[in-house]
Amino acid sequence: MTTSQMPSGMGKTYGFTLIEMLVVMTLIALLLTLAVPRYFNALDTGRMRVQQQNLATLRDAIDKFNADIGRYPDDLEELVVKKYLRQIPLDPVSESANWRVVGPADPSLGNVYDVQPAPSANSTPQGSN
Repeated sequence: MTTSQMPSGMGKTYGFTLIEMLVVMTLIALLLTLAVPRYFNALDTGRMRVQQQNLATLRDAIDKFNADIGRYPDDLEELVVKKYLRQIPLDPVSESANWRVVGPADPSLGNVYDVQPAPSANSTPQGSN
């Protein structure tokens, strides 16, 4: 019998069965459960490394300011005004430019001796680095 002579419903059909589709979807879901946590962990690690680099840049600018002028800056914006930085870098963990400022022991030397990450609701406590 040729295809044209077969009764309706007995013809050759093309496509996937429901079982084949479920197996493929299950395999995709399994692969995603392995890959997605690693992806988000890599994002968090990247944010922490950028934060460390931004802190190092700020601290270096503060040290250069102190070496050149003989005092610490009054605020972080003074580093930008005097061209030690182009702009205040963002904290990628808290997603803002709010840094916690630590003043020197002698307040007559300025207001910004060091900077630390500002605490935020979505950041995790840092260990010693």
